[in-house]
Amino acid sequence: MESVKYNIYPSILDAFQDYLNSEDVWLRYWGNSDEPSRSVEDFEQKQFKGLIDKINRVPIAWEDSEKADMGTAFNEIVDCLILNKKSDKMQIIRRCDPEDNTLVTHLEANYNNRIFSFPIGICREFSKYYKGAIPQVYTEAILPTKYGIVKLYGYIDELMPTSIHDIKVTGSYEAWKFKDKWQRVVYPYCINENGSNITDFEYNILLYKETKAGYNMYEAFAEYYNYTDGDKYRLTVFVEQFIEFLEENRNLITDKKIFNEL
Repeated sequence: MESVKYNIYPSILDAFQDYLNSEDVWLRYWGNSDEPSRSVEDFEQKQFKGLIDKINRVPIAWEDSEKADMGTAFNEIVDCLILNKKSDKMQIIRRCDPEDNTLVTHLEANYNNRIFSFPIGICREFSKYYKGAIPQVYTEAILPTKYGIVKLYGYIDELMPTSIHDIKVTGSYEAWKFKDKWQRVVYPYCINENGSNITDFEYNILLYKETKAGYNMYEAFAEYYNYTDGDKYRLTVFVEQFIEFLEENRNLITDKKIFNEL
């Protein structure tokens, strides 16, 4: 059997997608300005560097990682509620009403030297929705391409008997915000290649908004997708495009795991 030539995971495909969309993003934020603070060329170069850094697994600067840490903390709280267990990754404590210490109002996670607090109601809403789910399911599958065999892999946030779920935490939201993300294609592909017929995929989104009073308000949304054979073709074409980028920039890539050389 032909050996694996590339190891690829969904978030690296997302980073490549963001790079390809650089001009569209620039137009959205700076295109209407007579004197934009950043040129489209500068922004594209920034996106390029960010992609190379991600491929090389360069650690995110502490001050830039707060949003990612918040998502990790909320995901862990939800998983612990589903499994009715304590976390082995971070400290999670209950916070009670100051006037009634029997009434739990928030769950608080200490992660990466940051404190994240979420209302108990929204945590229970998510965990009850996932009743019967298996959290953090590792999946992988082989994708044949014209450039060789690719191993696709990653962790599914919540695997239900008939659907796959990914949790997103964001400070801004508009309909179908995550339609270009690749979890919704990669994970169903892997699951189906391993013999399970699951085509329903959901992004379950926690939107937080900071109020003038200094606390966050939360709201939940969902995006629903159905995996089809057309997605498999689209995935193959996009992965091949990404491989072309990798080979064109091989001299800049220091983490060789993506080339299956470690």
